[in-house]
Amino acid sequence: MTGRLVSVNLAVITEAEWAGDASGRSGIDKRPAAGRVPVRVDGVVGDFIAERAVHGGPDQAVYAYGVEDAEWWAAELDRAVPPGRFGENLSTLGVDVTGAVIGEEWAVGSALLQVTKPRTPCRTFAGFWGVPDLIKRFGARAAPGAYLRVLREGEVGADDPVEVRERPAHGVTVGEVFRALHREPELLPRLLDAPDLPESIREKARRRLGVAGPR
Repeated sequence: MTGRLVSVNLAVITEAEWAGDASGRSGIDKRPAAGRVPVRVDGVVGDFIAERAVHGGPDQAVYAYGVEDAEWWAAELDRAVPPGRFGENLSTLGVDVTGAVIGEEWAVGSALLQVTKPRTPCRTFAGFWGVPDLIKRFGARAAPGAYLRVLREGEVGADDPVEVRERPAHGVTVGEVFRALHREPELLPRLLDAPDLPESIREKARRRLGVAGPR
């Protein structure tokens, strides 16, 4: 499957009461960058992440969201939802982000990225949008976007193809992981079949299932 990047988005630092960071700053407001942007193991160069305890890091180095899903929200909320409005670094078109398999690899520009987990909405997200019940609605929609780790550093830019190079046979998708964690606990056993899922999520699934972890 091949889609493309609509834009690469970098944060405009926002100071607000709803910002979750102790400093009162947030990097959720991201906007399209000009030219090509370097992507490193620890994130997108030029981006800003306020709450390092819950955002960023190797398993959440890059966040992707589909333009198709953004268009659904634009109709749902009757407002414009331009690229970056979800706090995503990569706005994609023609990529099944929700259906992406955990561990699948995306060749984008000169970088190689790997799908790791869905995004979990927070009160900062709801505050930025000014929609008090957004977390509940985001959970019901279950199109959370995908976090990616960087397997090969490189540069990415608007109109770069997004080519799925490898797709694990276990078939556990971003959407399934999100639903398992937030509304369909019967899916939790599936999470143990996805070795590329961050260990923190696999451990959460084991706790909820009462299953002992690896020794």
